[in-house]
Amino acid sequence: MATIQIPESLIPKEAFLDKVPKVPQGKYAHIVVLRETESFPIFQTDGTLNTIAVRAGLQNAQPLMRLFMFKRKQVAPERLTGRELLRRYGITQADDPQNNNPPYCEYNEQHCQQCPDCVYYGFAIGESGSEKSKVLMDSAFSITGYDESHRQFSFNALFEKGNMSQEGQTRESFGEQDHVVPQVFFPSVVTIKDVTFYSFVYVLNNILRTKRYGATTTRTGKMENHIIGIIFADGEIFSNLKLTQKAYDLLKERNQLDNTPLDRDHVLQAVKDATVTLLREEGVHVVKHVKDDALNKLLSTVTEVTTDPSKLGTFLKEAFKESKEYHDRVIASSARQGRGRGRGRRQTSSSASTSATGAEAETANEGEGGKGEA
Repeated sequence: MATIQIPESLIPKEAFLDKVPKVPQGKYAHIVVLRETESFPIFQTDGTLNTIAVRAGLQNAQPLMRLFMFKRKQVAPERLTGRELLRRYGITQADDPQNNNPPYCEYNEQHCQQCPDCVYYGFAIGESGSEKSKVLMDSAFSITGYDESHRQFSFNALFEKGNMSQEGQTRESFGEQDHVVPQVFFPSVVTIKDVTFYSFVYVLNNILRTKRYGATTTRTGKMENHIIGIIFADGEIFSNLKLTQKAYDLLKERNQLDNTPLDRDHVLQAVKDATVTLLREEGVHVVKHVKDDALNKLLSTVTEVTTDPSKLGTFLKEAFKESKEYHDRVIASSARQGRGRGRGRRQTSSSASTSATGAEAETANEGEGGKGEA
């Protein structure tokens, strides 16, 4: 029996697959998240904040320069949160590459291919194999525009005593850096494809626990992830941009965009309402839309276990059992078949080469014989 027991009144059993499938089965869980900045994070590429000009809303057609969180800026911190927990509870380790008990697994260096992170979020190891991610994520866009969502700060590097000058030498390390300001909101949909009970709780726990995003997270980057709703369906749903634009339309319609920072309660309600409206237009079968009181009960059921060290450790071991079973059944099996096909190709190539070499030798001998006879 699983450590976490979710009542079927909250999520019906048919929403989940019994095990991670070899091929897609058309069961999705969509976690609708509102990401709120709580400090001055930096979402940048090439030294400047990431911005893009897009339509302000679905009804409001004027262009608006928005900040955006690149997809990897969201998924990487959440993966690292989960991987930290796997090491803490002895499910994986990153100390001894020669020891595989527990499995050695180092992010972007040497994936074990069998832990929940590797199986759920995927991996790529060059010619050694790959596993497609079952956690789908895309760039998230700010509801408010760039102008009201950022601020530029100057920085400098000090000497040991906290001065800019020492022994007649003055530091020249002055600079300026754009930061996102607090209370900027980024709606985001995190999709789990071929969802199982364990992949759902594992990913949800990572989202709830992750608190820092962007560059220089040791100094800034604090964010809060508000779970707006969870949708179980038989296909993908609306994009982050569409959700942001619909929420913008609703806030504007309600005269709630005039002052920044935006009121958190207003934004939460707008994103909730936008989710319900857009979901009707998606053309997918919704197994369950968990929201409001049901959502609060679900989150309480999950966090009751994930905040208890003993229960969390047990849950992670159960999730590892599922991911290890998938590894043995699919990943390792595919690798063996690949090696078999490779040997077959090499043997065929070798035989063909031997035959060709023999034919060439016979031709050469015949030629030599001909010359001798002549």
